[in-house]
Amino acid sequence: MRAHLSKFSLLFALAILFLITCKSPVNNQVKKEPDNRWIEELTIAELQSGYKVGKFTITDVVKVYLDRIIAIDKDGPQLNSIIEINPDAIQIAEELDRELAAGKSRGPLHGVPVILKDNIDTHDRMPTTAGATALDNSFPKTDSYVAKKLREAGAVIIGKSNLSEWANFRAMMSSSGWSGVGGQTKNPYVLDRNPCGSSAGSGVAVSANLCMMAIGTETNGSIVCPSNNNGIVGIKPTVGLISRSGIVPISFTQDTPGPMGRTVEDVAITLGALTGIDSSDSKTLASEGKYQTDYTKYLKKDGLNGKRIGLAKKSMGFSDKVDTLMKKTIACLKANGAIVVEIEFPKVENYEDASFEVMLYEFKDGLNKYFAGLGDNVTVNSLKDLIEFNKSDTVELRSFDQKLLERLRIRAPLSRLNQRRLAR
Repeated sequence: MRAHLSKFSLLFALAILFLITCKSPVNNQVKKEPDNRWIEELTIAELQSGYKVGKFTITDVVKVYLDRIIAIDKDGPQLNSIIEINPDAIQIAEELDRELAAGKSRGPLHGVPVILKDNIDTHDRMPTTAGATALDNSFPKTDSYVAKKLREAGAVIIGKSNLSEWANFRAMMSSSGWSGVGGQTKNPYVLDRNPCGSSAGSGVAVSANLCMMAIGTETNGSIVCPSNNNGIVGIKPTVGLISRSGIVPISFTQDTPGPMGRTVEDVAITLGALTGIDSSDSKTLASEGKYQTDYTKYLKKDGLNGKRIGLAKKSMGFSDKVDTLMKKTIACLKANGAIVVEIEFPKVENYEDASFEVMLYEFKDGLNKYFAGLGDNVTVNSLKDLIEFNKSDTVELRSFDQKLLERLRIRAPLSRLNQRRLAR
């Protein structure tokens, strides 16, 4: 009897197990995320070739990048490199696909997904915040010159990237890549390491393959430092090569936007698409007759041969690991024909202080002019408004101060300084 019951119990258990496991194929399947790794490290040339032979469409590519932003930047490691996703990105991609099908290409960036640092104006459904909650609902009336040139070249602006708030010109002590709107950007290689700023989000987005190209801005290190820390290529162009109109300013004499990508060729292609004379930015007038629209012709395998490259003596001696990498890099440069010359830092005392003082005056002037151009659709209309807003905001001063902004209040307007200069 016991044996019979044991056999019955076993059969009963097997029957229950069968009922549990034998569900319909649809319900029993484990949903797998689509494998979009094929897009990793893809170059502009490879992208254009794929479009040409019909391997994929612009819409396909944009969808993959948007999926990666959700999976990696928002849901997964939470890199916080993206502040805003363009709600019209798919629609723009579909339009560009139709143009390609009709035999029309706008230019070298046709169908290339690009992310802009969120201090670069776009006239669309994405606000331009400079990372500040005070501008969380600021929708500029026009595209920046950079956004305009990108659209003309066929790029798809798929989003806006996080940054050090106000391009890292707000607090005396702050964290690179932190903003009130976007939080803390994280380095994709080691999440608790410095992504560097202020174009932190642009550097991280390119490095993590959340876009093909990104645009950053630099006054002093804000393109080259995040490019270095995130293992990508970035160029700070000569001031005036690319217009700054429609970009939240720091310094009229030092600011410039610049391309950030994974290869030198991609960055060179994008650089050529952004150049031009802009009557709204007088600095670009100096590039008349000098700028190029195609910098790829200067890419040569022996391009380093005979070039003199300066090595600042005091840049080493702080870390054995960094010194080892530096020595390997120096050896590589020399092996490719470069002449490495050791140089000293300038011996002029307090030159950094003088540069910083100029920036204080120019930032106050430029910021107030930028606010004035936004109209009445924003919370703040002046530097004074911004300082008072931050004092009452629950996020802005929780971790970092605004001492730089407060120092600006006591600076005289640039117009008054110019009057004094002319009177001498």
